This record gives sequence, structure tokens and C-alpha cells, in this order.
Amino acid sequence: MEIVFHTHHAAISDHMRRKAEQALRKAARRAPRPVDAVIRFQQDGAVKSVELALHTANGKRHVASAESRYFGTALADAARRLTMQLDHHKRTPKARARRRTGARTRAAGVTGGA
Repeated sequence: MEIVFHTHHAAISDHMRRKAEQALRKAARRAPRPVDAVIRFQQDGAVKSVELALHTANGKRHVASAESRYFGTALADAARRLTMQLDHHKRTPKARARRRTGARTRAAGVTGGA
């Protein structure tokens, strides 16, 4: 997966770039066939914003952005929002049925072992 960094009026340290790449790769594990991603850092006075965009092979584009006083906080919020978007992808009927039966057996106290 190719990751592109964009910085607009912001000086980003190597440590922050590594953290952003790590957060994006972690979120991309939840995506079906990630192709590439874009990380944008922007600073406008005291307001700093981070935008994470992830493109998948089926043509979907997942975008999450956040603003904060610090880049670290904005990055964490954007990564959380991207993860939430990726968790809401459509599940197949088979996967939905598996999920329902697993919840029912756990609620009833049934275990799989002897």
C-alpha cells in the first residue's frame, strides 16, 4: 500500500510521520483490499488538522479528518474516525448469521468445549 504525505504550512517531525503511518496501517487492516492512502497535515495559526484518506480496490474512498491544538491529538481522533467508518462496511448474510449465533450462545452460557 502506497502512502502519500501532504503538509500545508506545517512542519512535521519524523516521529509524527511514523505515528501517522502506523495509525493508518492499523486502520487499513480493517479495510477490504486497501490500495493507497493520503495523510494531510495542515496548520492554520493555532489550529492543526489531520486528514486520513484510504482508497480500496472496490473504488470506495474513506476519509476522516480532525482538528485540534496539537497534531498528536488530531491524528488520534482522525484514526479513530477512520476505524469507525471501516467497521461499518457491509457484512454478508453468512457473516451476520455467524455473529448472531455467537452472541446467543455466549448469552446462554453455552461453551464449545467438553
